[in-house]
Amino acid sequence: MDNDKNNKKKDEADTGFFGLGDLFKGIEKLVDLAGKLDEKGGIKKEGELNFDHIKKGMKGVYGFTINTAVGGSPKVETFGNIKKTPEGPKVDEEREPITDIFNEKNELVIIAEMPGIEENDIVIDLKEDILEISAVNKSRSYRKEVLLPEKAERKNLRHKFTNGILEIRIKK
Repeated sequence: MDNDKNNKKKDEADTGFFGLGDLFKGIEKLVDLAGKLDEKGGIKKEGELNFDHIKKGMKGVYGFTINTAVGGSPKVETFGNIKKTPEGPKVDEEREPITDIFNEKNELVIIAEMPGIEENDIVIDLKEDILEISAVNKSRSYRKEVLLPEKAERKNLRHKFTNGILEIRIKK
């Protein structure tokens, strides 16, 4: 019992945040388990932490998805605004949205989840094989750079935004 208390105090001291060290240790364990998913399996976990003790109204959002493709190895995609750094976890104002890329026969399809924003808050930039998605309003900020599987042209890009879901389609 005393060892558990000492470990918890050590985690708090290491991270500067209550329990955040345990969070990242748990995520690392789940990433290790990803290799054991079946070929059509997938996992999605997310959560929210309140950081009012640091800044009034500040929230930490974290999560990850683990997906496997047929014959492929597991792919881990993180999202949120809690980042792991050498100095320990850091909370940013800017969130990284959940993003999926589908390489279809005639087009690339990118889906990004960005709740709490409006379509006119979104900026999409495409330079060869790098797609940058960002959105800012009074209460939320998102940013994500996506490496596409091939080069694409801006003129072939179209998008729609419905209920917090951005769908981008780029013809090949």
